[in-house]
Amino acid sequence: MQGNHFFTLVPCITLLCKYISNSLANRCYEHKQYRNGLKFCKQILSNPKFAEHGETLAMKGLTLNCLGKKEDAYELVRRGLRNDLKSHVCWHVYGLLQRSDKKYDEAIKCYRNALKWDKDNLQILRDLSLLQIQMRDLEGYRETRYQLLQLRPAQRASWIGYAVAYHLLEDFEMAAKIVEEFRKTQQTSPDKVDYEYSELLLYQNQVLREAGLFKEALEHLTTYEKQICDKLAVEETRGELLLQLDRSEEATEVYRQLQERNPENWAYYQGLEKALKPACIEERQKLYEEAWVKYPKGLVPRRLPLTFLTGEKFRECLDCYLRMNFSKGCPPVFTTLKSLYHDKEKLSIIEELVVGYETCLKSCRKFNQSDDGKEEPPTTLLWVQYFLAQHFDHVGQQTLALDYINTAIESTPTLIELFLIKAKIYKHAGNIKEAARWMDEAQALDTADRFINSKCAKYMLKAGLVKEAEEMCSKFTREGASAVENLNEMQCMWYQTECALAYKSMNKFGDALKKCHEIERHFVEITDDQFDFHTYCMRKMTLRSYVDLLKLEDVLRMHPFYYKAARTAIQIYLGLHDNPLTDDNKEHQADAENLNDKELKKLRNKQRRAQKKAQLEEEKKNAEKEKQLKNQKKKKEDDDEEIGGPKEELIPDKLAKVENPLEEAVKFLTPLKNLVKNKIETHLLAFEIYFRKEKYLLMLQSVKRAFSMEPSHPWLHQCLVRFFKGVSDSKDLPEAVRTVLKQEISRLFGESNPQNFNKNYLSQHSNSIPHRVAAAKMMFYLDPSSDKMASELATAPDESLTGRSITICTDVLEALREGNLGDGQQKAAEAYRAACNKLYPHTLAFMPPGYEDNATSTISANGDLSAGEHDDMANDM
Repeated sequence: MQGNHFFTLVPCITLLCKYISNSLANRCYEHKQYRNGLKFCKQILSNPKFAEHGETLAMKGLTLNCLGKKEDAYELVRRGLRNDLKSHVCWHVYGLLQRSDKKYDEAIKCYRNALKWDKDNLQILRDLSLLQIQMRDLEGYRETRYQLLQLRPAQRASWIGYAVAYHLLEDFEMAAKIVEEFRKTQQTSPDKVDYEYSELLLYQNQVLREAGLFKEALEHLTTYEKQICDKLAVEETRGELLLQLDRSEEATEVYRQLQERNPENWAYYQGLEKALKPACIEERQKLYEEAWVKYPKGLVPRRLPLTFLTGEKFRECLDCYLRMNFSKGCPPVFTTLKSLYHDKEKLSIIEELVVGYETCLKSCRKFNQSDDGKEEPPTTLLWVQYFLAQHFDHVGQQTLALDYINTAIESTPTLIELFLIKAKIYKHAGNIKEAARWMDEAQALDTADRFINSKCAKYMLKAGLVKEAEEMCSKFTREGASAVENLNEMQCMWYQTECALAYKSMNKFGDALKKCHEIERHFVEITDDQFDFHTYCMRKMTLRSYVDLLKLEDVLRMHPFYYKAARTAIQIYLGLHDNPLTDDNKEHQADAENLNDKELKKLRNKQRRAQKKAQLEEEKKNAEKEKQLKNQKKKKEDDDEEIGGPKEELIPDKLAKVENPLEEAVKFLTPLKNLVKNKIETHLLAFEIYFRKEKYLLMLQSVKRAFSMEPSHPWLHQCLVRFFKGVSDSKDLPEAVRTVLKQEISRLFGESNPQNFNKNYLSQHSNSIPHRVAAAKMMFYLDPSSDKMASELATAPDESLTGRSITICTDVLEALREGNLGDGQQKAAEAYRAACNKLYPHTLAFMPPGYEDNATSTISANGDLSAGEHDDMANDM
């Protein structure tokens, strides 16, 4: 009998061991001890009875996925799922695998299948809710949070998650009710400092305000004021609510108290204006005069009236404001006044006053000869000259700006700000090489300043000095790692954006695209990082910040960094579609066939030297890579349980020789079309892609959207002419499409003939250089025999024409050289260059041939910029 009991217990003991091992495998996965987890899975699967156990196979696959063995992981998880289709664990694991590959829609399906077999599984419901909020499936998120609330009504995350779901669905009243019900369950003493409860109250108040319940929000704020820790937020919110409720006297009192707390906050003065409602400019000015008396050292109450005052009142107020700043030595004074420069009258008053200061300070060390009192220190004149240099640079008089900044540098050659402005002047004047030289001079004065270091690197990249910029950045990056890799790890997108533009200008399209794709990956990572906050913010009650985060993520790709990277990538892909890269070897072979023996020998020697140089550089790179690999290996040994496998490497050659450049361009375009609709460039870039794909209806959509923003835009005009010509010339268009296109063209533009449309455009905008250039390009595009007329139209020297700038003149010069205004325009290009050189003597693009080689010869082999020849170069300029 005892033997029978023993044989009965054996299967039970085996089954118990299997569950213990499986539980241990799960625990190892949760604690990221993946190697140990694999051992427990192996113990179970080595038993013949459980060799095909579905849940264990799935757990083994999930563990392997965390170790980077993705293919094996998918095979095991699918095998486990086939063996046990009714297991919620297998479906859950399959969902986790899909989630790790960013296949969120598929992961949601897997979680829903898992819930069919275990509908009250808390972990699966939580994971499902995370994916739903990540994908902004707000209706589904609300349902899942409701299930979690029913299962765990005692957990605050259940209540908060449900309230946030209604908040995001803009059912504010329901969200406020849920938060109120939850708040009633919280037992907190009024005298106790509880930051989490305070955040809950502030979030509740925010929901009430967004619901438009301003009276209730004010009552709520008054009731719980003592329990809210952020007293400044309470007062600012109270002021806003009182303004909304039109309780002006109380709002006035609140904003006056806030002013006393911080008299340099612009928003408090604007709130006070809304509360007092001044009937005229005199009353409005009186409000600020009271602040002058109360806060005699305050700069903001003296700056704000400058936006609405005019004439003599503006002059008096400006005079006082400028004297205060110049006497103190306040470098940002020009930045604070720059927004006034759109008003020509104010601009002339600013110039007249500051030029007068400089004259008087030189002669009598006072702002005005009639002034009584003590004399100004010598630094006052320095800051006046500093301001004038920025002023004349802003209005386009770079030569005069350089005179002022050079005078300031002569008097104080150790002030970094002066060199920064000189570099900026040269940049605006179109000489980025000289700008980089002066920025390097500024950096040399303080090598421990990271801002100056970054600014210098940025200027070097604009000048095409990529290696020098990398060396400059390496002063502040992690030791033992490549500066470029470290900057990529830190998501330093200003560097990568400038680097992409530098490589693009050097025709290194693969390297430029690599930088663009790196920036794209940063935005993907930022989006994925939301996962950490979905649970953290519920736990820590930072709900206001959480909702702001979600709203920010929804419009993340509106950021200028992404826009610049996407625009650069699209332009490169368009260029690669028009002129695909060819094999260099074939080109060299074709060139070699046309050379004589002497030239061939020179070419081979040159190639041999280049090969040797490339070999040395390759060896150096390999040595650096080997060192970095050792560091990485050591790091992995220290933390062997690293999640996820390596990302796909971005290889420049592979990126530049992509099979379908237009499809890659569309990937960058899609977020811009969704989020950056307000920029005309977005729709014009879309047109350029669809024009090459011959998608006429999408072309029409793009030009319609652009036309609604700026009908006379020069680039849009070129797109429209090409569009009209394409529609008239195309013979493969379906009749229905052709009919729609003609109707829309006739309705919107009135003229479908490209030649007539171009003539009308030119007659309407004959005084504007950018519009004339666009019309000239299209004139040659439609009729190549009109090259002479097109060239004369674009290069007309009439000084009465508007819109002349360095950018547009450079564009015309490039068009002449590249044949966009006719073939054989070398003489016209040289004559135009010489004419532009007189107008813009500092611009590098208009310098005589050979100037750039002489200018760059002062850069030493190690990338340091020679400081000794700065003054000579500046005089030559």
